[in-house]
Amino acid sequence: MIKVYRFFLFALLMTVLSGSVLQAKNEKKFADRAYKKAEAGLPLTEAEIKVVADSVHRRYPTLDTHNDTATYWNHPDGDYGVKKGQVSFEKMRQGGLDGAFFAVYLDPGPIDKHSLDSVKAHADNEFELCHRYMAAHSDEAAYAYRAGDVDSLKRIGKRIVVQAIENGYPIGWDINNVKHYYDLGVRAITLSHNGHNTICDAAMDKKPPMYGGLSPFGIEVIKEMNRLGIMIDLSHGASSTLADVLKYSAAPIIASHSGARAIKDHKRNLTDDELRAIAANGGTIQVATGRYFLSTLPKNEVGVSILCDHIMHVIEVAGEDHVGIGTDFDGGGGVVGLEDVSKMKEITYELLRRGLTPAQLGKFWGGNILRVWRDVEKVSFILSQNEKK
Repeated sequence: MIKVYRFFLFALLMTVLSGSVLQAKNEKKFADRAYKKAEAGLPLTEAEIKVVADSVHRRYPTLDTHNDTATYWNHPDGDYGVKKGQVSFEKMRQGGLDGAFFAVYLDPGPIDKHSLDSVKAHADNEFELCHRYMAAHSDEAAYAYRAGDVDSLKRIGKRIVVQAIENGYPIGWDINNVKHYYDLGVRAITLSHNGHNTICDAAMDKKPPMYGGLSPFGIEVIKEMNRLGIMIDLSHGASSTLADVLKYSAAPIIASHSGARAIKDHKRNLTDDELRAIAANGGTIQVATGRYFLSTLPKNEVGVSILCDHIMHVIEVAGEDHVGIGTDFDGGGGVVGLEDVSKMKEITYELLRRGLTPAQLGKFWGGNILRVWRDVEKVSFILSQNEKK
């Protein structure tokens, strides 16, 4: 009787295992067929879209080039006037996002010596707090200091943090501060925020322009960023600043969180001519998710579809090699259906519905910004070799 019972249990177990193996094989066949359809640009069912999106996020590095989460890390009880807590390493994992540019944000201010000394001290303290946070979460995430670090960290499943500065204000008038922040791990600097500083004119400052683009000191900052291998970010910069940077930078530039002015007429958004100019420079335009950059519609009517209108417009004007995402989460970003980083795949779903292929999505999610970063590193290497001659 016991032998019969054991045989029955064994047969039942084998049946269950066989069924599981068959189910897994069928699921793989379904996923493979769906991926091939996506590669061919064929229409997909909603079920196919989901499995293709999962494959895209597994295969390709996925990066968001702007959030303000570092401020929230450092001061979780602060009163910010915008939604916070949109980004965490666990939410990034849920949303299939490998990494992001975590910016230390600095308010614009006067450029007298006392103010510049104060903002530099504040910035240095913010970076110290970021480093402590990262040390406390070293099991979940790590800094990327070079473009090649991204693939390495993705392979071991760690979230990727690229340190950035939003507003070059703390550089002040001291060119040595560019190297100072590079040594602290900064690999991208947004030249200004919503106010002119020592480097350049800003798009949103209500005062008249100070320089008509870059200041003479700002030109030296651009050259030093090229020399060190720091990505130059023109989001928030005036159109005249963008034109000057394109003139003086030896490396491609980025707009880490911007939109298309042809769709939403906002001073912070880029005209079609500016989109083309950044593409011609070899740079990339990373589309922001802030409702105010995307549409004049009420907040509850602005969703992922309108965000993707901007993405598709950038692709149409600048090309698929010059587009990406810069959410501005924890700094005013987010739309209906994309309330936080755990929902990032919603963008992939919508872009698949619009016919983008997995290869195009690979460029969008990380390939383009990593190409720019590598090109910035190449320029830095060439300049360093020239210095030795």
